[in-house]
Amino acid sequence: MARVTASAPRYDVVGIGNALVDVIAHVDDDFLTRHELVKGAMTLVETDRALELHRALPTAIEMSGGSAANTVCGVASMGGSAAYVGKVSADDLGGVFDHDLRAVGVRFARAAQHADVPTGRCIIAVTDDAERTMNTYLGASSLLAPNDIDAEVVAAGAVLYMEGYLFDRDDAKAAFRRAASIAHDAGRLVSLTLSDSFCVDRHREDFVGLVADEVDVLFGNADEICSLYEVDDLDTAVAAVRADCAMAAITVGARGALVATADGLVEVPATPVPKVVDTTGAGDLFAAGFLFGLTHGHDPVGCARLGAIAAGEIISHVGPRPLVELRTLI
Repeated sequence: MARVTASAPRYDVVGIGNALVDVIAHVDDDFLTRHELVKGAMTLVETDRALELHRALPTAIEMSGGSAANTVCGVASMGGSAAYVGKVSADDLGGVFDHDLRAVGVRFARAAQHADVPTGRCIIAVTDDAERTMNTYLGASSLLAPNDIDAEVVAAGAVLYMEGYLFDRDDAKAAFRRAASIAHDAGRLVSLTLSDSFCVDRHREDFVGLVADEVDVLFGNADEICSLYEVDDLDTAVAAVRADCAMAAITVGARGALVATADGLVEVPATPVPKVVDTTGAGDLFAAGFLFGLTHGHDPVGCARLGAIAAGEIISHVGPRPLVELRTLI
């Protein structure tokens, strides 16, 4: 694992990802059937499909989102310092996204804007079992390119955190490689979240190469880790990931999380929650707590416990951002 240089980092975590605005609504299973949605999946959609689904939703909550953006906001809520690199359009939603990050104290290293491509948005349908089905219009967020990476900001973060959802264009893959190189050259850690098993299926070869070459800390759930290595058995996948990177944090649903390092494997239970309302953002906030712990001297078990606390707060309400300051829970 890379070691932080003598130069003190300005930020605990610098995130790179799809800058999106979330549109969240509670629906029944019939809604998924009528609109031919795959329950629990993240599906990329074009403009017309996004507008169709948006119009069909019942009353919805709209808020800035995006997986890595949720994570850096979680880091700030824990009491850490964070920055974010992403691309929005010069439209109202772009302004909302910018404002929301700054409002919680996150530095937004805003990439060059596109006047003719709208800001991306994610339509999230939440069913009664707390499962979320996402249809994502990437818009301007997907146009992130290597030249959009703010090298000064990336080098100033103790940990670089990269979002797998952004991997759907070659320019974005090149941007990830450039950012990882900048971070390692500065003596920082590089982390990656696999984001979604469907995402892993689309980009397995690129992900495997990135994990082996650049990633110090890998985040994913059991399905994503198994998909990455094309195995059905989690133990086999864990053995493979331990050979590829220094640390992997693997969420296993209501059981909690596994942390795999060269020293072995530990399991940390989930934080009890009276009622699970919405799992949107659970993985994002687990990563936030974990990375906060990692940048503040905690061991792997302590990092996972902080991740569990953050995830427990998120699944107790609708939306992927904390409703209370997470620092008050720890």
